[in-house]
Amino acid sequence: MKKLLLPVVLGALVLAGCATPPPPATPLAKAKLTENQPRIGVVMAPLPKVDTHLPGAGCLLCMAAASLANQSLTAQVQKLPQDGLLQVKEDIAKAINKKGGQAVVIAAEVQVDELPKFSGAGGLVAERDFRSFREKHKLDKLVVISVTTLGAERPYSAYVPTGAPKGVFRAVGYMVDLQTNAYEWYQPVEFLKAAEGSWDEPPTFPGVTNAYFQALEQGKDALVENFN
Repeated sequence: MKKLLLPVVLGALVLAGCATPPPPATPLAKAKLTENQPRIGVVMAPLPKVDTHLPGAGCLLCMAAASLANQSLTAQVQKLPQDGLLQVKEDIAKAINKKGGQAVVIAAEVQVDELPKFSGAGGLVAERDFRSFREKHKLDKLVVISVTTLGAERPYSAYVPTGAPKGVFRAVGYMVDLQTNAYEWYQPVEFLKAAEGSWDEPPTFPGVTNAYFQALEQGKDALVENFN
């Protein structure tokens, strides 16, 4: 058994060692939106499914047990909408235009992981190469909004829950100079909202449901606020 486990453990360590750390948060200099009258595209990555997330239930049996224990909650959470998320790119474009910039909303989603890796070096550059947007859409800069987590989150330690479910919203927004592929803004956004009062009220779980909508609204506002 130990001989079988060793390659798996070593493989996991190698993959962990090779993971690229995220760039540091980089505030947006508002002058970048209007200086030299750049055309700025605003695009979103595909939205994730609204779901229940159970971090800490790491092994397959742990995850199966945790998923079963939260089955009713998950059934409710998966019914919740992604209220107004697609409007975020419209609101960002309006904010840029209000400041005197030239924003262009790109209707199609961007599959970031399918873009080629950027081969350049130096400075705070994006891992993926966004420069094809420069010619295709006649742009100078590109704002990308990527929502990564929506729904409810309940922490676990193996089989055991270590807290109550909370509404969750996670995203990252960034702006890339399409000539250099460098970040000019990079902002992770995370909101975890606890239910008011008791959370364990099946089948509709109103406390967790309301907490999700609160996290969602705060997340949307936080992304747009960078451009106001």
